[in-house]
Parts: sequence; structure tokens; C-alpha cells
Amino acid sequence: MKHSTLFFAALALIGSSLMAQAPAPTPGTQTTTPKREAHAERRANRQQKRIAQGVASGQLTPRETARLERQEGKVNRDIAKAEADGKVTKKEANKIQREQNRESRRIHRQKHDAQTQK
Repeated sequence: MKHSTLFFAALALIGSSLMAQAPAPTPGTQTTTPKREAHAERRANRQQKRIAQGVASGQLTPRETARLERQEGKVNRDIAKAEADGKVTKKEANKIQREQNRESRRIHRQKHDAQTQK
């Protein structure tokens, strides 16, 4: 197994563990903004899949992947922070959406630049 394959496998595990760090609501507690929370989390999952697909296809180099994962981790922490009090305000949802838009553009640029994994 090549060294780069191990690197990508490790990055995939890191990415999935970042997604798992968001605190789950305790049973019996219902948040007042489930749609906002669900939208942000679904989008974060889709973007994580886009990064993984770029790694698998060789469109992303290890350095690009590490940078994207780090930035995605910040977005995930912001989502968890917004959800911590049980309510995601419109202001928080808009901030998260801006961050996710920015991250989506970064993913697209990195996947479609001339750099490829050898």
C-alpha cells in the first residue's frame, strides 16, 4: 500500500471524526430550530463527501486536502457552537451559510485546478 493511500485514509478518518464531534441533542430535548440545524449539517456532510471524492479521484493533493479539512473543521465547530444553546438564530444560520458558501468555492477551485495527485 502506498504512503499516499495511507495518508488519504487517515484524512478521511479525521474528516469523519470532525463530523462526529458535534454534540447530539439529549433525548427528550427538542431544539426550536431543527430545520436550520439540519440544513447546515446536511450541507456539511455533502461538502465532506465532495472532498472525499476529490481525494479518491486524485483531483486533490495531500496539502489541498489537509487545508480543506482544516477549514471544514472550523465550519463544523461553528455549527456545534450555534447549536449549543438549543437554538440557531437567523444571524448564526446566515454566518454558517456564508462560511459554507466560501468553503464550497474553495473545494471547487482546488478540485479543478491543474494540480493532481500522482
